[in-house]
Amino acid sequence: MNYKSKLERANGKWLEDKRKEFFYEPKEGKIEYLLPATKHVYTPDFYIPSSKGWIIVETKGIWDYADRLKHAWIKKLYPSLDLRFVFTRSLTKTSKGAKQTYADICEGRGRGIFRGLQWQYADKRVPEAWLSE
Repeated sequence: MNYKSKLERANGKWLEDKRKEFFYEPKEGKIEYLLPATKHVYTPDFYIPSSKGWIIVETKGIWDYADRLKHAWIKKLYPSLDLRFVFTRSLTKTSKGAKQTYADICEGRGRGIFRGLQWQYADKRVPEAWLSE
């Protein structure tokens, strides 16, 4: 049998030695479950009026994984929301030793849940061009 761990293998062998009938991860034994939804609230840093409604601006020095994940879910739930970022430095790596930068994620080159998501972004301050939209 192809056990996934030493502990599973040891227990499978023990059950076999005891001549106890058992089934290891049977297809029919799968148990479906739903995780309960949790409500969260996000307060953006700035709302700037534009001809199309609002430009929502979030300023970020550090854009950690939990925060990136939050923004990915917001983007998926509200795709028409015009959320943009102003980073201290958009070429900051997503983690120590990573090749991917904040800019890469904003340009749609993220992986997993971030793949294909895009946001406008700038460094240091809100661009003048955003103010005249």
